[in-house]
Amino acid sequence: MSAASAQAPGLHLIGCGPQNQAPGTVAELGFKAYNLARLARLGVPVPPAFVLGTDWCRDFLERGGRLPEDTRTQLSGALHHLEAASGLSFGSARRPLLVSVRSGAPVSMPGMLETVLDVGLCSSTLPGFLRQSGNPHLVWDSYRRLIECYAEIVAGLDGAPFAAARREALASAGAAALGELDFRALRALAQRELELYAAGSGHGFPQSPIGQLEGAIAAVFRSWDGAKARFYREAHGIDAALGTAVTVQRMVFGNGGGTSGAGVGFTRNPATGRAELYLDYVANAQGEDVVSGRTEVIRSAADELPEHIAEELAELSTLLEREFGDAQEFEFTVENDELFVLQTRDAKRTPLAALRIAVELAESGIITAAQARERVAKLAPEQLDVVELAGTESAELLATGVSAGVGVATGAAVCDAARAIERARTGEPVILVREDIATSDIAALEAAAGLLAARGARTAHAAVVARQLGKACIVGCTGLEIESDRRALRFGSRRLMEGEVLTLEAAMGRVYAGALAVARHRPEDLLARLAKLPA
Repeated sequence: MSAASAQAPGLHLIGCGPQNQAPGTVAELGFKAYNLARLARLGVPVPPAFVLGTDWCRDFLERGGRLPEDTRTQLSGALHHLEAASGLSFGSARRPLLVSVRSGAPVSMPGMLETVLDVGLCSSTLPGFLRQSGNPHLVWDSYRRLIECYAEIVAGLDGAPFAAARREALASAGAAALGELDFRALRALAQRELELYAAGSGHGFPQSPIGQLEGAIAAVFRSWDGAKARFYREAHGIDAALGTAVTVQRMVFGNGGGTSGAGVGFTRNPATGRAELYLDYVANAQGEDVVSGRTEVIRSAADELPEHIAEELAELSTLLEREFGDAQEFEFTVENDELFVLQTRDAKRTPLAALRIAVELAESGIITAAQARERVAKLAPEQLDVVELAGTESAELLATGVSAGVGVATGAAVCDAARAIERARTGEPVILVREDIATSDIAALEAAAGLLAARGARTAHAAVVARQLGKACIVGCTGLEIESDRRALRFGSRRLMEGEVLTLEAAMGRVYAGALAVARHRPEDLLARLAKLPA
């Protein structure tokens, strides 16, 4: 592993060989890249990468949103290291190297900044990728993903026409999910999306790999000043001058078939703090399918993960906690039955989980008693209260979903983020009800008492943020149908109008009609264990 300055200040290498061993700092690399460098030093399987440090972002914004004139020269030099480490070549017609372009600030901002995957795919590299992989489904699925992502994030196009094209492709094939489409249907979808891109932008989709890379890097830097990132920084007191780094990393493909997939794991349950591996995994998928909040169904990791991968993840969980001294959230991809780790960071957690994790890490000797007390010192006693329903015998159960938190929330059901904010400002408790859980709803999520979503995973970025905010959160509520035009919700045959009251029992994933009484109790056993830690 190396993580040091390569061609110019602010350009660093990770996992590209033994040269340039001196690491950068968190301020230079951002936490994502800094932690990847630590993982690479430990021998964890991390795809090779290079990093444009936070100084690039500050320079980009000072230039009015322009990259330096010599950017392409510097990128070419850095790409040579990725090519040497991978045996592939960026832009090659025979063995193309494809890359992801990821954000990474010096502080954790889950889902607030942008990512562009599959960069480097174009008309000239598609045939080589097909020969190299022997998997036409992978090739055309990756291409349509790039077109969709590039259109929204880089070109700033409306995503609605692309979503409509996906729905049309599913309807035409009689399929429930994109993973069920054959390569011919995916190829037709990609061609349709190329037409939509041209119509929306006034020019064709960029067919220069290096041009795509420059565009993706610029878009990630721009996202530092995007609306949701600004709101999150202001809400959490984060300095706008920090900037984000950009990590350009060799793509590994979880969407290559049944022996591939993508997932997110927590080394401990972030809702309760219990010492159990908390995983979401989707076979034949890329990481964005999990963290975006748009996934239809997350199957049990135990059902999907190969046994040896599950064992490797359990070992990784132990290693991460001992290396970083805290519970971790990590992202991973399985490519053709081989595990790759793409990120780790301190896990966002509820106050109750923060208490349990601090106590149990101290009891196991990973942190000191003083560190444990310091980590919970700012938590008010009432934040630690366990809130449960006092009784449900006469309650009307509307639906069940996937628990993505703890606690109980009662409020008026509101299906629009702007209306949720407006009603919350009057002091009315609201439940934000959405098809997907998206970080673009961050302002509404801050204002709401709870979140209910028809789709999404408990490890999606928005669910992670909801837990950190202490919001009751239920995702994957497949029994929920939202009638946006009528401002109504349907749970099977039961129909409610927007504004009617719901109660969320987050720990059980249950949705009830009306307001229900709650009971509160303090976790005295955990507080007693904290008090017994040595002085």
